[in-house]
Amino acid sequence: MKKAILAASLFLLLVLLMTFTSCPASSGDEQEALTAKVDELFAKWDKWDSPGAALAVVKDGEIIYKRGYGSAQLEYNIPITPSTIFHVASVSKQFTAFAINLLADEGKLSLDDDIRKHLPELNDFGEKITIRHLIHHTSGLRDQWELLAMAGWRLDDVITKEHIMKIIRNQRELNFEPGDEYLYCNSGYTLMAEIVERASGQTFREFTQERIFKPLGMSNTHFHDDHEMIVKNRAYSYAPQENGGFRNSVLSYANVGATSLFTTVEDLAKWIANFEDGRVGGATLVERMKQRFTLNSGNEIPYARGLVIDEYRGLKTVGHSGGDAGFRSHLVHFPEQRFGVVILSNLSNLGPGQLAYRVADIYLADQLEPQESESEEKRPPAVEVDTEILDACVGRYELIIGLVLDITREDDKLFAQPIGQGKSKLIPVSETTFYSETTGAKIIFYRNDDGVADRISIHPGGQDIPGQRIEVWSPDAAQRAELAGEYYSEELGTSYMLVVRDDRLVATHRRHADIELTPVKQDQLAGNRWWFGRARIVRDDDGRVTGFRLTGGRVRNLRFEKTGQR
Repeated sequence: MKKAILAASLFLLLVLLMTFTSCPASSGDEQEALTAKVDELFAKWDKWDSPGAALAVVKDGEIIYKRGYGSAQLEYNIPITPSTIFHVASVSKQFTAFAINLLADEGKLSLDDDIRKHLPELNDFGEKITIRHLIHHTSGLRDQWELLAMAGWRLDDVITKEHIMKIIRNQRELNFEPGDEYLYCNSGYTLMAEIVERASGQTFREFTQERIFKPLGMSNTHFHDDHEMIVKNRAYSYAPQENGGFRNSVLSYANVGATSLFTTVEDLAKWIANFEDGRVGGATLVERMKQRFTLNSGNEIPYARGLVIDEYRGLKTVGHSGGDAGFRSHLVHFPEQRFGVVILSNLSNLGPGQLAYRVADIYLADQLEPQESESEEKRPPAVEVDTEILDACVGRYELIIGLVLDITREDDKLFAQPIGQGKSKLIPVSETTFYSETTGAKIIFYRNDDGVADRISIHPGGQDIPGQRIEVWSPDAAQRAELAGEYYSEELGTSYMLVVRDDRLVATHRRHADIELTPVKQDQLAGNRWWFGRARIVRDDDGRVTGFRLTGGRVRNLRFEKTGQR
């Protein structure tokens, strides 16, 4: 007990020293009131036995407040300060895009180059993929993390650039035609880092150090391409445990471009200042960084060049978030207000994006439009609905986004349950409209002339996601036995076994825990892992099972061939 008290006391002393030495002089009572409100946002993590976050608030290119909250390393009670170095995950992408644009300005590449001009070892998909497609996530390439997981990798394995390049080189199909869709793809940014290396003759780390970080004085920033490298003053990442406390969330990446920038909130404040003065790259390049992409359909996407262009309460914003292992990060710039917020965290459930906007609420209160209410429409009072009407809604529905929803009735209540997830009670406000007790989303059932609901629409946060009733597939013993066997992917170099256990189908892999498979509709099985979303059974002309096509969130229709029975 005495040791714990001593540790806590030393921690608080260090935090106080860091706070007083690292923060600018107060501008009076008003400034103190603002910072007190900010500190209150982080109060639950501002203790020696919790991971936390570092914060920098930037105005007119200068830090007006910076502070650390919680521990950078729980093992040694080392406090987080504004100088603590974090892995910032996808916040890295804007630097990769910036590096590509620097080389484009020098004529060493063009954003409209076919990527095979620089990376000839990649497969020829029969469609031209340009660097511009990579930079805006419109290439159609499958995502590296999901491919690795499908292939049996854990994301806490040591993952190098070479591992990722091999798995991308082996791909033979695209998710969609380049330019047709926007689908976030980390693979594109790994490829862009490789293109920078080949076009510049330097490693990506060397190029960004020489051309971006050193000129901006970002002395505590580098792209981490060596997982064994010692980095002083770094934070380690953590995740909460169900029974309280925290566990290590291991990260051993040695790949760059899509991720792996190591930096501090102080250094990222200098990067925000470059948005305003264009010290590196010039004002023209900085503006080009904000150019969004227009799809083949003519629709413009919100993603620019490693940056998301958006609005918050009537003000324009430019920024990006990131998350790997227990690290979470968010950088947002309000260009017209010359204001920015950077939050870097080492706790997986902290939510720096939401906190960054709460900080903006405090400093920009007189410039923001009124806050919208939590729900766009006030929920009407609950009503009683006849059980016959409830029964007409019971069934399985497939949403346009691919999610499958089971609607069931227990006594006089309806429940909604996405396959593989928990169920939520539905609160009726009319005979056709219900609200999820868990998420608050509105669900509307549309009944046909026979009185049976055959369509559905879900409205989370003002969106409209339609879906339709599908027939539940319940394969019998012979059908389950027909599906059992080994399935091999040449693109991934890995196999899954489909086996029958207790009248249920299970997918097994030598490196993953077993995957429970739920029949969805005819010849489709849903898995309960993020990388094993939906397996669509493939049959030959005689109806024999020859394989399946696996789809996850960012990988579509990956081919697995059936190689034998078990």
